[in-house]
Amino acid sequence: MNRTKTIDKLRSPLAALALLPLLALGACGGADDGSSASASASGGGEGGATLNLVAYSTPQVVYDEVIPDFQKTPEGEGVRFKSSFGASGEQSRAVEAGLPADIVSFSVEPDMTRLVDAGLVDAGWKNTEHDGLVTTSVVAFVVRKGNPKNIRTWDDLLRPGIKVVTPNPFTSGAAKWNLLGAYAHGGLDYVRKLITEHVDVQPKSGREALQTFTGGTGDVLLSYEYEATTAQKKGEDVEYVIPDDTLRIDITIAKTAKAPAAADAFLEYVLGDAAQQRFADWGYRPVNETVLEKNREKFPEPKTLRTIDDLGGWEKIDDDLFDPEKGSIAKIEEEAGVSTAK
Repeated sequence: MNRTKTIDKLRSPLAALALLPLLALGACGGADDGSSASASASGGGEGGATLNLVAYSTPQVVYDEVIPDFQKTPEGEGVRFKSSFGASGEQSRAVEAGLPADIVSFSVEPDMTRLVDAGLVDAGWKNTEHDGLVTTSVVAFVVRKGNPKNIRTWDDLLRPGIKVVTPNPFTSGAAKWNLLGAYAHGGLDYVRKLITEHVDVQPKSGREALQTFTGGTGDVLLSYEYEATTAQKKGEDVEYVIPDDTLRIDITIAKTAKAPAAADAFLEYVLGDAAQQRFADWGYRPVNETVLEKNREKFPEPKTLRTIDDLGGWEKIDDDLFDPEKGSIAKIEEEAGVSTAK
């Protein structure tokens, strides 16, 4: 059966480097959170440090609140920010290619590991109280208002005629988590059926996938739990279902090796009560236990919640499943006509 795939090819590090002049132009106001070349600047006092925040696309709405909050504290007074938000893999490659970054936050650990291997992030970045995480989430099903197709379980996604939207795992960290959730449920056979028979569109990032879905494409969007809550806060007519068996999503954060002292203060603030509550308000599961307990009713625990360690850890999983040349899921994506080039 011939079907057209929506494919966003990866930019090479050289291409990412070519984008640096655009990324460096921090325009006043909000960034386009679906573009890896987006950038924004928040003003601070004169003479303070400037922090470059580079992150994956979805939490821009939270940082747009957290940064001004931090700047009102004694530690944040006079600190200026330049920020860039986009698909996690593209952001990581852009930093590797030379995009200025003091704080980096990615949706999958391999995007951080790339910068460790490049000498840009300290190898001990996970040696923190929260293991290098800023928030967690779970793989969820975003559905249309009223859930008209009655999608409740992973097996429902394979029903005849059900169309699924999920991003490209070779640009988007969200997509890797989505497909790992599918893999944890039913193995490679399930993933193959899902991709080849039910997924027609694979946008570049989690945020672009949400925009594609709310624009009318598909019956269900595989995504983070907080993508649905963010969409609801923005007035979209969507609901979400957390399947009984799903996967915990770990969101990483770290400072770069040459970051100024203000980066430590910002990291401490981001993991503190006030900022973690901001994340909770947008549907992100806090890693701060005090804030998580305060918001427990918002974040029900699935019956079966697996972690990346249950699947063998990122080093093994990324190599076995997503390596462009030998990964099992990479081969499935190639068969479906999706670019796996890096």
